[in-house]
Amino acid sequence: MMTRVIAVVLTYNRQELLQCCLDAIQQQTRRCDDILVINNASTDGTREMLESGKYSDLKVYSLKKNMGAAGGFNAGFRLAYDNGADYVWMMDDDVIPETTALERLLEADALLEEKGAKRTYLLSTAFTETGQSTNTPQISDKRNEAGHFGWPEQLEHGLVAVCSGTFVSILLPRSTLKQYGLPISSMFIWGEDAEFTLRITREAPGYLVGASRVAHIRHGGASISIVAETNPVRIGYYKNFVRNNIFLARKYKTRRRLFSVLFNNVVLTIKMLLKGEPRKAYVVMVGLTQSLFFNPHSERVDADYDYSNIEKSTTHQADTYVDHSAGAANPAMFAGLKYIRQS
Repeated sequence: MMTRVIAVVLTYNRQELLQCCLDAIQQQTRRCDDILVINNASTDGTREMLESGKYSDLKVYSLKKNMGAAGGFNAGFRLAYDNGADYVWMMDDDVIPETTALERLLEADALLEEKGAKRTYLLSTAFTETGQSTNTPQISDKRNEAGHFGWPEQLEHGLVAVCSGTFVSILLPRSTLKQYGLPISSMFIWGEDAEFTLRITREAPGYLVGASRVAHIRHGGASISIVAETNPVRIGYYKNFVRNNIFLARKYKTRRRLFSVLFNNVVLTIKMLLKGEPRKAYVVMVGLTQSLFFNPHSERVDADYDYSNIEKSTTHQADTYVDHSAGAANPAMFAGLKYIRQS
């Protein structure tokens, strides 16, 4: 029986990047059996573009309300599961996979199956548009029967066992969703992917696949930092970053690490006040306060769900010719594209 692979792309107000992402998915050497686009209440004409006939046979699920990245990924995994996926290939709209990215992920999965190696997911290796490594996952600390870390065992095949990663081209078998549930919607933004991958690798690791490559279009974007942030809307989101990091430390890290995270955020609040940035200090304090009561639980993939926030439409190719010849990972494709972080 053929393995049913469904690609899922989460998008929010990045129409040009989304088109590059979809072009790359449709050029895969191993074709996807379905492509789902989760439109997270975009306001830039994304929905109209998707329904214009430019792309063939997409299933577009438009959320009436922006659920944040966490809510969007939660819905995307759930809807792929509902559509009968054996594997879900998940990514943001700023991920541009090379043409063999999916094929290499599936080959790695088959190799691990042949070796009897347990795994919960596979990740592509991500690079910026300038060729630098990005979204580097955390290497697994599980030990083998000899008492040593087991991650070097698959290096000869270009695979590394990992315990924490992002949703930048992650391939998840249906069984993982069935056993471990979904990303936590209430995290809203920042950290939902870390929580999810840490949760599902408690018994078996994920694997980074060196031969599966994607471009993650960051336009030189630095790491998340409220200190450097100037966008007033995004500054408000940092309460989620603080709250979620404390939640992750409390759930998955040592007590020493938890105290370190708490201490660093208290120091950050003081620094913001001394720099004359009371709003940033207030946002950090809100995150600290919310973390005291934030203890969300994951949902089962087959649990009851309110679908009233989702509007579905299926696209069909128009008669006009669409040029997909630019190439999936050519950096010249990305010149001039406006980058807006997911929210």
